[in-house]
Amino acid sequence: MSKRLINKVAVIGSGIMGSGIACHFANIGVEVLLLDIVPRELNDTEKAKGLTLESKVVRNRLVNDSLTNALKSKPSPIYHEKFASRITTGNLEDDISKVSVADWIIEVVVERLDIKKKVFETLDKHRKPETLITSNTSGIPIHFMSEGRSDDFQKHFCGTHFFNPARYLKLFEIIPGPKTTPEVLSFLNNYGEQFLGKTSVIAKDTPAFIGNRIGVFSIMSLFHTVKSLNLTVEDIDKLTGPVIGRPKSATFRTVDVVGLDTLVHVANGILENCKDDERLELFKLPDFINTMIENKWLGSKTGQGFYKKEGSDIKTLDLDTLEYRDKKSAKFATLELTKTIDKVVDRFEVLISGKDKAGDFYRKTFAALFAYVSNRIPEITDELYKIDDAMKAGFGWEHGPFQIWDAIGVEKGIAMMKVEGLEPAVWVNDMLESGNKSFYTIKNGASYAYDIPKKTQEKIPGQDAFIILDNIRKSNEVFKNAGVVVEDLGDGILNCEFQSKMNTIGGDVLAGLNKAIDLAEKDFQGLVVGNQAANFSVGANIGMIFMMAVEQEYDELNGAIKYFQDTMMRMRYSSIPTISAPHGMCLGGGCELSMHADKVVAAAETYIGLVEFGVGVIPGGGGSKELTLRAQDTFRKGDVELNTLQDYFLTIGMAKVSTSAYEAYDLGILQHGKDIVVVNKDRQIGTAKSYAKLMAETGYTQPIKRKDIKVLGKQALGMFLVGTDSMEASNFISEHDHKIANKLAYVMAGGDLSEPTLVSEQYLLDLEREAFLSLCTERKTLERIQHMLKTGKPLRN
Repeated sequence: MSKRLINKVAVIGSGIMGSGIACHFANIGVEVLLLDIVPRELNDTEKAKGLTLESKVVRNRLVNDSLTNALKSKPSPIYHEKFASRITTGNLEDDISKVSVADWIIEVVVERLDIKKKVFETLDKHRKPETLITSNTSGIPIHFMSEGRSDDFQKHFCGTHFFNPARYLKLFEIIPGPKTTPEVLSFLNNYGEQFLGKTSVIAKDTPAFIGNRIGVFSIMSLFHTVKSLNLTVEDIDKLTGPVIGRPKSATFRTVDVVGLDTLVHVANGILENCKDDERLELFKLPDFINTMIENKWLGSKTGQGFYKKEGSDIKTLDLDTLEYRDKKSAKFATLELTKTIDKVVDRFEVLISGKDKAGDFYRKTFAALFAYVSNRIPEITDELYKIDDAMKAGFGWEHGPFQIWDAIGVEKGIAMMKVEGLEPAVWVNDMLESGNKSFYTIKNGASYAYDIPKKTQEKIPGQDAFIILDNIRKSNEVFKNAGVVVEDLGDGILNCEFQSKMNTIGGDVLAGLNKAIDLAEKDFQGLVVGNQAANFSVGANIGMIFMMAVEQEYDELNGAIKYFQDTMMRMRYSSIPTISAPHGMCLGGGCELSMHADKVVAAAETYIGLVEFGVGVIPGGGGSKELTLRAQDTFRKGDVELNTLQDYFLTIGMAKVSTSAYEAYDLGILQHGKDIVVVNKDRQIGTAKSYAKLMAETGYTQPIKRKDIKVLGKQALGMFLVGTDSMEASNFISEHDHKIANKLAYVMAGGDLSEPTLVSEQYLLDLEREAFLSLCTERKTLERIQHMLKTGKPLRN
């Protein structure tokens, strides 16, 4: 078969899920046709305008309203607002013939088999042969949907289950139909991972597939456990949140966001269609859930669920009285023991050893989870790692069930089950008897998982495209200190991986980064700065800055700022190519580091910006200098240079942070023609390594330090000062904001020079450092830093 390309996609159904899927295909550059049904009656606005049902505006109203609402939603489904132009809307009567040019048709209509079958009957008449056609159903058996369709339709048909929101959740379940060809499954598996940035998992055609089968079991199990252990909603959310590597929304807040009715729909589907499930009774709804459904307390969509907002207060549902009360704090002695344990995977042994109610909870719930997942093989999948992949990608768990079981110990997990009257699947005991004491092992930098039929550890397929730092850290370590680990990625490329809390940049990190550059310049060809934590870096270690400023150790603080600046300049002017690989939050110093690399290979989900104004200072690690330099590099003959410089000034002064890597181009933080974006974060380090190697092998030359930066002096400074005076007078900024802005203005103008002048980078760095240091002597700046350290939120004083 010829190479398959996806240039055009048709999405049938424009609800929350359909619009989200359409937006994500637009995100990756695909042309999208989004279709929905024609309204059967006019609304009041249309009547007032004298429109008729034949009007195109009316006929496309449902699809256009749905897409508009999706694009307005927060968080946004689209990487950049201009990408929405890649989506064309229409309706299923006038525009159905247009699906004939689609390479892939995705059905996302209401979850009713009769309606889906009618849609597929129509699509079968218009699609061209070999066009992929898939359903985004979350529970209807795939084999029912393609009955009666053409042979070509059935060969190219399967389920492709995106999780909501499609941009952010990585799970992409692929469920074959009875006649789906292996070529189609292989293509979708690769396309999901490489182009959509997903974790692709081929699942069996069983109710709720993999992710929802395990995820909904886990939630329903908690619903039945909460009262038996006399726990509150707050208790459960405290116990099932970040402490065990789950999202902050934990359990009950997540249900509120997703919608209780959605959860109940899936649970009922499992209850009705999985009669052989040994834990079927857990999918029966507790009384308090039935009452909530009757009352339409469905969560965010109805204004109340397990939580309810009253004014500025958040109330919590008391599960005994079913009345809302003030939110209570949840504290457990066992959780206190984990506060010094940074790695989530190292906490599980402590948690299950707890002597309080928290310990009881973890032993009971983990035992139930371990027993359940072991008994789902081979029902829902033949490979245990697919269950872990699904839970991590679909539900945001840092570790899957089998990884948690490994962390606790397989035999200890079985002992916990026995206390609860549960048993693992037979294959688990067989595994232990065969000499395999864990579900996973790492060999030669690759992950292996236990293969049940073969009774051996087999290499997990598909990972050759990735570099997994956890797998190579020990074996490939070149240097290590308290702040970084430097690993050999192979082919002459090093990686510098931050290891500090939240990957903040302090003395140890800077020392480690300098050491990495030394090593790369001496014996290697290039350097990548990247990690696979939740965030690239939240910026400089402001705690260290605060202590120096409070103690008035200004010489030491000046030295620390200069060390930061000098390290950034080494990133720019080393003799080897340097690549930054930011993802997640990349703020302040992390942003400055990226801007000084030879190239940025950013994950699409990168939230990057210079946010120092929030703690009362200006960017002091080269950020203010760099945007001044970039502003002048964009000056063109005939430009109003002041306007260009002002745009860059506002990027810093308003502490702008991109909501995706693509928006960072607009801010001047990423540069067109130099920096690139990758959709799949798992491929990021490997891609960064490839660029470092390519740059080294194609004749990388050490850059010459810049001495030709045009600054505008008093001309720019006067404009900035008038603007900041006006903003304070209009109460848009505070007196201290005014002072910080004027300091930044002085730096970006290049001082109060009488005319435009060419200056060096070092000249601007000296101005920047002087301004940063002077702001650290201000009481209100110290108040801002202290507030950020205590609360994690900026203070506007």
